[in-house]
Amino acid sequence: MPLELNGICTLLQVFDMPKSLQFYRDVLEFGIVSSSAPPPDCDWIWLRRGNIELMLNTAYEKEYRPAAPDRDRVLAHDDTCLYVGCPDVDAAYEYLKACGVAARPPKVAPYGMKQLYLKDPDGYGICFQWEAASE
Repeated sequence: MPLELNGICTLLQVFDMPKSLQFYRDVLEFGIVSSSAPPPDCDWIWLRRGNIELMLNTAYEKEYRPAAPDRDRVLAHDDTCLYVGCPDVDAAYEYLKACGVAARPPKVAPYGMKQLYLKDPDGYGICFQWEAASE
């Protein structure tokens, strides 16, 4: 019997849920599917935008949360990047700049994808990309 799969949903551990939720919900326009408590005061949340799903979970229970993010933990986030299909990478760049998000201008990779890289509030990479038209 073949294995039927219908999607994937990434779970990211975040330091500051309200800050992460502001980024993903308010800037990237993800909608809330479900959460452990009313947002933004929740420890877990499931987000969706179109066919993209993402879950966020707090890295620490409130009573054990340090005053600041662990530097080594944040540096380890460099190993994670979410690649998101985005037909108009240039428009996404202008939108994100207008929202105050630090992002490098889009570039075409050697393999033909136009890509826009940025970091979320926890240092996870996000790349909006689409096949580059002949320019």
